[in-house]
Amino acid sequence: MNYFLLTGFSFVVGAVVGLTGIGGASLITPMLIFVFNVPAAIAVGSDIVAATMMKAVASISHWRQETVDLSVVKWLATGSVPGALLGVFILHLLQSYGWSLDSFLLPSIGTMILFVTVAGLAQLLLANFAPDLSLPSLPTFDLETVNGKVKTVVVGFVLGCMVGLTSVSSGSLFALVLMTFFKLDSRKLVGTDITQAAILLGFTSLGHLSLGTVDWHIVIPIWIGSVPGVLLGSKLCQHAPQRALRYLIFVILITVSWKLIHSA
Repeated sequence: MNYFLLTGFSFVVGAVVGLTGIGGASLITPMLIFVFNVPAAIAVGSDIVAATMMKAVASISHWRQETVDLSVVKWLATGSVPGALLGVFILHLLQSYGWSLDSFLLPSIGTMILFVTVAGLAQLLLANFAPDLSLPSLPTFDLETVNGKVKTVVVGFVLGCMVGLTSVSSGSLFALVLMTFFKLDSRKLVGTDITQAAILLGFTSLGHLSLGTVDWHIVIPIWIGSVPGVLLGSKLCQHAPQRALRYLIFVILITVSWKLIHSA
């Protein structure tokens, strides 16, 4: 494996995550599988451990910039952490019954990325090209009420389970939830998304370490590249053209997801 190339690619991905809050696992996991020929199970586990450090560093940067809604983070994490641990437990069961994790994970990761991308792209297109289109509005979760807190925990649990299974959507789907149910502005959306992902991935990585799907020879080069990349991206977040960046990411993700699904 070319570790210098892995470090370079990881720097680019880290910058994208710092800028937009999305694209981390959706880019790194397929990159490990297709560019570096890493088995899917090892790619998922190693990516989650690597992403924990990357998003923790970015969350500290956003917290200092006061672009984090801590109340939203707290209630989403209350659901997403146990959900993610359940997802890892399901992988443990599959492995114990002799299932091939790679044959399960390749189409699962591809389907998750495709779903996340289509949902995010549809929302972006509607916001940009049909801002006056009257669509049924979804309710906003009011965290001052018990009902709002319960809904947030349930949504967090479901998405957390998906992250535990595939490593995908710790940023993408949660960003969609934050835009839809909490109406956060773009700067707080990115910071809040990254911070809850750091908490979620921290617990999920412990599960993958116990599963034996973490290769430190992969994790360390990703850290070396992604940490400075995410710091740079976080600094540029308030000035970068978010719309153009997200369109580019969505095009890449659709291509990657299609290839993953058809590689199974």
